[in-house]
Amino acid sequence: MNDKTQSGQGHCLCGQVTFTAHQMGHQVGACHCQTCRRWGGGPFMEVNCGPQVTFQGAEHITVYDSSEWAERGFCAHCGSHLFYRLKANQHHMVPVGLFTDDSGLTFDQQVFIDEKPPYYTFADATRENLTGPELFAKYSGGNAPE
Repeated sequence: MNDKTQSGQGHCLCGQVTFTAHQMGHQVGACHCQTCRRWGGGPFMEVNCGPQVTFQGAEHITVYDSSEWAERGFCAHCGSHLFYRLKANQHHMVPVGLFTDDSGLTFDQQVFIDEKPPYYTFADATRENLTGPELFAKYSGGNAPE
């Protein structure tokens, strides 16, 4: 583990699924795409946890194949969103609200800002603000974000 990651633990609303993210980042990102907003009713606030996430109670996880490159997992009991996972490299973006300790995190990035509706705005300035086309261009090597 390097200085840009830490270990983090969390669980779904009902506790049937718990997890350990062995390479949890320190930055929180927000996705404003229509798919994420439809999935959760608002922007998807997430932490990139890389491929090393272990789940206890994995038999309670249902996975939805949301695109050619990604899938979304949720608890089959309480419906909590557990992850957005890239198929190519198994990188997990985990909802920030699931972590038992969110100290030390920084709101750092917003994506699909071109799809953000006008009825909300975040007060914090973020380091990176990408439109959908900018995001796809950045990850054109097959690691599309959606």
